[in-house]
Amino acid sequence: MTLPMSDPTAWATAMNNLGMAPLGIAGQPILPDFDPALGMMTGIPPITPMMPGLGIVPPPIPPDMPVVKEIIHCKSCTLFPPNPNLPPPATRERPPGCKTVFVGGLPENGTEQIIVEVFEQCGEIIAIRKSKKNFCHIRFAEEYMVDKALYLSGYRIRLGSSTDKKDTGRLHVDFAQARDDLYEWECKQRMLAREERHRRRMEEERLRPPSPPPVVHYSDHECSIVAEKLKDDSKFSEAVQTLLTWIERGEVNRRSANNFYSMIQSANSHVRRLVNEKAAHEKDMEEAKEKFKQALSGILIQFEQIVAVYHSASKQKAWDHFTKAQRKNISVWCKQAEEIRNIHNDELMGIRREEEMEMSDDEIEETTETKETEESVSQAEALKEENDSLRWQLDAYRNEVELLKQEQGKAHREDDPNKEQQLKLLQQALQGMQQHLLKVQEEYKKKEAELEKLKDDKLQVEKMLENLKEKESCASRLCASNQDSEYPLEKTMNSSPIKSEREALLVGIISTFLHVHPFGASIEYICSYLHRLDNKICTSDVECLMGRLQHTFKQEMTGVGASLEKRWKFCGFEGLKLT
Repeated sequence: MTLPMSDPTAWATAMNNLGMAPLGIAGQPILPDFDPALGMMTGIPPITPMMPGLGIVPPPIPPDMPVVKEIIHCKSCTLFPPNPNLPPPATRERPPGCKTVFVGGLPENGTEQIIVEVFEQCGEIIAIRKSKKNFCHIRFAEEYMVDKALYLSGYRIRLGSSTDKKDTGRLHVDFAQARDDLYEWECKQRMLAREERHRRRMEEERLRPPSPPPVVHYSDHECSIVAEKLKDDSKFSEAVQTLLTWIERGEVNRRSANNFYSMIQSANSHVRRLVNEKAAHEKDMEEAKEKFKQALSGILIQFEQIVAVYHSASKQKAWDHFTKAQRKNISVWCKQAEEIRNIHNDELMGIRREEEMEMSDDEIEETTETKETEESVSQAEALKEENDSLRWQLDAYRNEVELLKQEQGKAHREDDPNKEQQLKLLQQALQGMQQHLLKVQEEYKKKEAELEKLKDDKLQVEKMLENLKEKESCASRLCASNQDSEYPLEKTMNSSPIKSEREALLVGIISTFLHVHPFGASIEYICSYLHRLDNKICTSDVECLMGRLQHTFKQEMTGVGASLEKRWKFCGFEGLKLT
């Protein structure tokens, strides 16, 4: 159904005041250049939450923001806005996935065509359920269309230009709870939950470590393959894992013991290869250490030369010719070079100490005289280098010590009053703790005394309980003997067919019911009557009870052929004569 709008500008103005993009009959925007943020046409249609297809519910309008509603002219009716000073119309809590609205206050002469004409401006209508009592339910295609329909709540509707009461009414639009909406919302939630579970499962599978490859079962052929792999360095780890698995599985027996021994022997021979490989790596490491030490000593020599250049430049002959900025840079560079040189020198000294500790007395005795002379020369050069470096280190340490002394003197002056306050606070805290400990000890002694009193009282109570138990046992024996002598009829009473008061009540009710029905009644008919009184009554229990009372109730067969039926009758008067 397509109905043209008589005044599209009024509807567009109303939607603009609400901050929504007004839609036409076909669901397209009436104003293509509408901008809800600016309230004007900018030439570019913006993407807003209220546009069809987005499925986003817009944020609620703040109560402080005034909403100006205007008259809306339609083809067959006119909508007049409510008084702006009145409070907004009340609405119920929005159900999840709500696409259905309740519309009340319709005119008595209002038709479904008029309802479609008014509310199709909000969006596509799927179904309309109209009642004879001036209200209807409208189901839209999307959730955001419900918010547009709620905007019309409070409007007065007038059909044509008539002023008759039957042609006017005040619209009340509210959320409605529909099963279809809830079902669609639940389906959507379940779909999202399935997607989330699938995503988590895929993530867990991605992060799960790969399982180890399966180990083949033992056989002579596999044993020969593993024995060959044990001799190969590249495949040794895989073969050892297979061998370990076979031994743990219990594959070793008398027949396969020799094969396993040969494989274990191959694994033992691999130890020698590992030792040789370790020795080769140690040799490479020693050579690398020697190269590093030589390179480090060369670097230290260059650092010494650079530091000598800085010191010569800082002498008065050359120093006076530099500017302040140049002098500052030279002094900074000198300090940096000295720090780096000292670090490298310490590292070299540490390497030499380690070498001296590793060297044993036997190796020193085996060295020849030529080596001793070479070492003495190298040691003399090293001592010279160390002497120079230690000299520079001492100068640096002296300067640092003087600075530290100055800083400590200032800190002591500032910290003396703070330390005295801290000591006073600590003494007060210790005194409080001592007092607290004394109080706790006194309370502990009091509680110990109370516990001893309670133990004594407990012993007395236990003795009294034992005496009372002895008296009760004597009294129970006397009562038992009296009961056996005075009440011999109780045993006969226990053998009666009625075992409880409930069964006695049932017998009375059933006998009254059957007395009213002299031709008898089936067990189903009797139980249906009893179920009105108590739903917990069982048919089998009732039938068993009536079967025990043979002098009160009797069962007879009535009918012919297919209409045979078992009926119960009341025979209490006859049974009284017989008993």
